[in-house]
Amino acid sequence: MTKHDGGSADMVSPALAGIAAIADMPLQEWDAAIRQARRAGLLARMAYSITEAGLDDRVPPQARGHLDAALILADKHARDVTRELDYIAEALSGLGVKPILLKGASYAVAGLPPSRGRLFGDIDILVPRILIGAAEAALASRGWEAAKRDEYDQSYYRRWMHELPPLQHKSRRTTIDVHHNIVPLTSAHPVDAKRMIDAAIPAGSGNFAVLEPSDMVLHAAVHLFDDGEFVNGLRDLDDINLLLRHFSGSPSSGPGTGPDFWDSLTARAASLRLERPLHYALRHAARLFGTPVPKRILRDPVPAPNRLVAPLMDFVFARALRPPHPLCRDRFTGLALGFLYLRGHCLRMPLRLLLPHLLRKAVMRRFKPAEARPA
Repeated sequence: MTKHDGGSADMVSPALAGIAAIADMPLQEWDAAIRQARRAGLLARMAYSITEAGLDDRVPPQARGHLDAALILADKHARDVTRELDYIAEALSGLGVKPILLKGASYAVAGLPPSRGRLFGDIDILVPRILIGAAEAALASRGWEAAKRDEYDQSYYRRWMHELPPLQHKSRRTTIDVHHNIVPLTSAHPVDAKRMIDAAIPAGSGNFAVLEPSDMVLHAAVHLFDDGEFVNGLRDLDDINLLLRHFSGSPSSGPGTGPDFWDSLTARAASLRLERPLHYALRHAARLFGTPVPKRILRDPVPAPNRLVAPLMDFVFARALRPPHPLCRDRFTGLALGFLYLRGHCLRMPLRLLLPHLLRKAVMRRFKPAEARPA
């Protein structure tokens, strides 16, 4: 395995980029790879990749149990998601439109490669903004209620954000995020969600839709590179890697896929003004996973940051896109993650709104009763 900038050993991305290398891993490296992959939410995906490559007989017995347990958990998660989606479809059947699934749920329903072994904590759906109230009422009638009851949080989400406050089912404790856009209303990269909604395609049994291929990649790129949270950064980047490989290599995936996919993707990014997050997604997927992005796409249609900004962004993303494990940290990791957290907030809201919001949240945390704070 390789060591990235700063000497911190990431055992996961090299393994996923070239799974055959696991055949030569000593037991000590297996131990590190399993620990890191579990923290990154990629252990089941690694196990699937090993099986698909026909390398199960090269896995040492000490590692086999960990991989098998991850696969059992992933299979149970997939069954739970399928059942929960049936409940959601029933609740929203009177909405008049097909709700659009996002991220992990969309990969699962569409049977896309990132769904293999992927775990996620909530189900994200997208509906037209005009129907957001009707969707909330329909879900409330079936037992979903606000997970955030603070009056300020409720106001913040409904006034500025691209989604309702999270909804949690009162008995099953499952969580739904109901979106009307893929970015906040105040985002530095505003998106016309109607164009994405209009282009969505039916998926699965027909109760839901998913974003069309280019839009699915663009949403994944915006979510990862503009959000500021990188706990699942490596997993989300591998989602993008797998989507890019699938859509660029499979014309049967629909219009704009196969050899034409790269041009369709960059054209769509330009029309939605999402070139910058796409640039980062393509650059770092190619760097970490060897995603076969054509050089002309990296060089020309997707504009890179200027010469002063580019080295800084490479530096911080190189640290943020590692497994969230102590073995993968160096002395700059905390600084990089802090910078990206602040950058994400600045991309989400202008300073005139952001500074009062952060100040209020800081004060609320400071004076929150000890028993109400998370453990």
